Amino acid sequence: MSRWEVVIGLEIHAQLATQSKIFSGASTAYGAEPNTQACLVDLGYPGVLPVLNEEVVRMACKFGLAIGAEITPRSVFARKNYFYPDLPKGYQISQYELPIVANGELTIDSDDGERKRIGVTRAHLEEDAGKSVHEGFDQMSGIDLNRAGTPLLEIVSEPDLRSAKDAVAYMRKIHTLVRYLGICDGNMQEGSFRCDANVSVRPQGQDEFGTRAEIKNLNSFRFVERAINFEVERQVDLLEDGGEVVQETRLYDSARDETRSMRSKEEANDYRYFPDPDLLPVEIAEDYIEAVRQTLPELPDAKQARLQESLGVKAEDAAILTIQRELADFFEAAAEASSAPAQTVANWVLGELSGALNRDGLDISGSRVSAEALALLVDRIHDNTISGKIAKDVFEAMWAGEGSADEIIEARGLKQITDTGAIEAIVDKVIAANPGQADEYRAGKEKLIGFFVGQVMKETGGKANPGQVNQLLKKKLSG
Repeated sequence: MSRWEVVIGLEIHAQLATQSKIFSGASTAYGAEPNTQACLVDLGYPGVLPVLNEEVVRMACKFGLAIGAEITPRSVFARKNYFYPDLPKGYQISQYELPIVANGELTIDSDDGERKRIGVTRAHLEEDAGKSVHEGFDQMSGIDLNRAGTPLLEIVSEPDLRSAKDAVAYMRKIHTLVRYLGICDGNMQEGSFRCDANVSVRPQGQDEFGTRAEIKNLNSFRFVERAINFEVERQVDLLEDGGEVVQETRLYDSARDETRSMRSKEEANDYRYFPDPDLLPVEIAEDYIEAVRQTLPELPDAKQARLQESLGVKAEDAAILTIQRELADFFEAAAEASSAPAQTVANWVLGELSGALNRDGLDISGSRVSAEALALLVDRIHDNTISGKIAKDVFEAMWAGEGSADEIIEARGLKQITDTGAIEAIVDKVIAANPGQADEYRAGKEKLIGFFVGQVMKETGGKANPGQVNQLLKKKLSG
């Protein structure tokens, strides 16, 4: 593999979070009975006319501004002509020569550990096609046209990605961004966020790109990485055996972990693009763009930098906290309500809270402990009311709905023992009961301090202040 360089470009399809379709008033809600959300416009009946949904324009502009791209003052919808059972009109309305967004960029943490700029060639608006359904039909296929006309933003990268891991990092970055902006729910299981990967290889040092294959409809980060890795290996084996890579469209079979040929890759002229005669060009004024710019939220990179610089959160923790806007908001609310250091709050959000969410299959919006309730628990560790170990038990009780941290601590009598005299008496008792271990400690076996701490905590039911216990034990054992 060291002889070859991998070249990857992604075409990401993000379903825009509108209530109605891009050119009709039909609903975009997921899960309806087949063919109940496709109106005459979606079906392309004679005499019906498409009307552009203004909300998709606003959403596309938000995305373009977030990646520092140009918002095209005049963009045009075109007809992309092809024939397939789930495309009732015989053409798809898309944007070709004049997309609404052009020449953007974002940065990723590359596979080699460097920050890397990835160019975004364009992002254009288009309508989705319907869906062919094969399961449950005897030697036939069903057609569900509910998705026909659903608004998509197709985001096309430059061929700047050099590994499958880089491709996943880029796709995750786009996924995070569209959810922060509120323009796509990012639900990959429902088809709201998916991508096509263009993959080629070339000898190291060669400027000319190799022949690419396009892998269609990848709907998970894991499948993107696996499909690209398989395709790279397939192309390298083919070239090293003296064969040639042909330009084609391929499908990824996750059960067999392989790609297989679907059809020869079409060129633009195969689709016979021409401007849609039923739709006017989209003209966007500068004041409209500025109005949209004012609605942009704090973006993930900026939020991550602020958590590090202003709140002192570790870089790796800030990166995880800002992957999901709702998680970042939860953390900030908890950090603001707590008197403890923000990093301590972050530890609890990413530790106990995230563990409980994962265990119960919940996202942060379904948390059974509020940000303010978690802040109170962290405060009780910070002010030495309870130890960190006991706090974990208190958290589980809070998660089970037994009340606030203070109520659980009071009801269970969990307040930490901080009386030095009381702790000292127990320390003396433990040392006296274990003379052999005390001699070994004094002879240099300092790891035995953990044994003594455990014995004291056992005697106190875990209520002794660990810091005081450690300090007193070291003093007594050394004396």
